[in-house]
Amino acid sequence: MTADERPQTIATQMHAAARQVLAGGVSSDARRLPGTPLYVDRAAGSRLWDVDGNSYLDYVLGQGPAILGHCPPEVVDAIRTQAGRGIVYSAQHEAEVTVAQRLCAMVPVAQRVRFNTVGSEAVHAALRLARGYTGRPKVLKFEGHYHGWFDPVLYSVHPAVDAAGPAERPQPVPGTGGQQLSSAADLVLAPWNDLDALRTLLELHGEQIAAVVMEPILCNTGAIVPDPGYLAGVRELCDRHGCLLIFDEVITGFRVAPGGAQELLDVTPDLAVFGKAMAGGMPVSALTGRAEVMDFITDGTVAHAGTFNSHPVAMAAAAATLRILDEQRDEIYPRLHRLGAALMDGIRAAAAKAGVPMLVDGPGPMFQTYLTTNDRVRDYRGFAATDRAGMARLHGLLLNQGVNMVPRGLWFLSAAHTDDDVQRTVDAVARALEQW
Repeated sequence: MTADERPQTIATQMHAAARQVLAGGVSSDARRLPGTPLYVDRAAGSRLWDVDGNSYLDYVLGQGPAILGHCPPEVVDAIRTQAGRGIVYSAQHEAEVTVAQRLCAMVPVAQRVRFNTVGSEAVHAALRLARGYTGRPKVLKFEGHYHGWFDPVLYSVHPAVDAAGPAERPQPVPGTGGQQLSSAADLVLAPWNDLDALRTLLELHGEQIAAVVMEPILCNTGAIVPDPGYLAGVRELCDRHGCLLIFDEVITGFRVAPGGAQELLDVTPDLAVFGKAMAGGMPVSALTGRAEVMDFITDGTVAHAGTFNSHPVAMAAAAATLRILDEQRDEIYPRLHRLGAALMDGIRAAAAKAGVPMLVDGPGPMFQTYLTTNDRVRDYRGFAATDRAGMARLHGLLLNQGVNMVPRGLWFLSAAHTDDDVQRTVDAVARALEQW
């Protein structure tokens, strides 16, 4: 049967129409996949239903934000109530104060807060603030770390290794055509999880570096927990050289612990950026940090603006989500870690039984499956050496089995997932691996 002879599903019809009006047929490059993408009709709890009526156990969760599951009643009610009272004000309102107070209570570094709409904006604000506070021009980032799609930081996220220079001294590789390449002059690139390499770079460039920015758990390249002592070593080096430490917790924030990775790993940065899970799926991000640094925004030295900052409907969702995560922390977080560990163990066992070389690793509330014979992935170069094309194929096989995970092999758990969901997922993984 040729492609033209196959029955047309609602999804294939939608995709054909989308290709006529949406660039690439999608609204984000992250959704640009081979074949017909997933067209969702509705979502609830731990499941999605597509436009053709198929059901999926969902471990994408909107790339992580749906930490309470899809459409949690308390969050839906908060959104509905606020939408009836007003959608946008261009004025202050109570919910933004409530959310900021909650952030300051939950997050170790948070003494002051400013809100944005998406993570890329908040990262940009953090870097501008670091430069304004220190009077220095450069930022040090790490190979394999993603801090949004703006030009100054979209370097060496997933570069071709043969174009990226030596592992100990990687070279900045631009992430897109049309990028303003002059921004590379203010960037120093380092390998992650290598304290000696960072020490050397800071000795060379420390007097010019305003900030060291990183994902404290590397989630855009696998789900890599830092080596023991690494973050504490980075903290000490930043203090020694007078540069700020910025944690990009857009993914880890409120997912691995109520106070994010900084609470879980017991290292406090100077600034931290949050998004995704803080509002249960509504577009909100936050820049938080030490009062001494944040007050450069307070006094107007560093500009920060945005029409939709502290959007009332989004703030209502954030207030409801953070209240649940805070007040039910002793129930939600141990359960997320337990279910994540059980799912990881089940996938490992299924892979071993199928004879498929697979590494399953991560903190639990999110984790990564790698097709590799190695027993550890520590950084981008290790991730790049895994079979990423094979993982993309496995993603397609799992979709056919009714399981949706991030195509590169990343899995997110939610408070709505159950033990039965985990067992069903392990069984589906076993069937997919037999086909793979």
